[in-house]
Amino acid sequence: MLKQLQVHRQILFDLTSIYLDPLPGAYARLAYVAGLRGPGSQLYSHPVLSQKYPVERVSESLYSCHEELFEKLLELPLATLEQDLRQYFASLPETQDLAPHPCAELTISWIPIQAPDYLKQLYRSNQAALCALLQRPKPTAHSNT
Repeated sequence: MLKQLQVHRQILFDLTSIYLDPLPGAYARLAYVAGLRGPGSQLYSHPVLSQKYPVERVSESLYSCHEELFEKLLELPLATLEQDLRQYFASLPETQDLAPHPCAELTISWIPIQAPDYLKQLYRSNQAALCALLQRPKPTAHSNT
């Protein structure tokens, strides 16, 4: 059991220090980890970590990291989330459409599959509002000169 905990901790350390820390915000990290989940699956994989550690441990560690990132994001104020989501979309290639419907669909695909329903509902509600806000131009400061 101790060995499993050590492996889990080392996987999370490698994931965080090498892959997540360089990313510019909560949404970038959430999108990255959600992208490691197989389509329609609860299994996660990482091409580099899976070569270094047991595949099952990598999947378990990635899932727990995904849940933690998701829950921490929900603790952030909406103003912070709006700024972070703007930053995330600004970092994408310009071909990415920011219409409210595709924005909400994309961000909702980042929900961990086994997240509690009440957190899923809160996240969906936040994302609908944030994606609508992203359609508005960002206010600029006006000078009184």
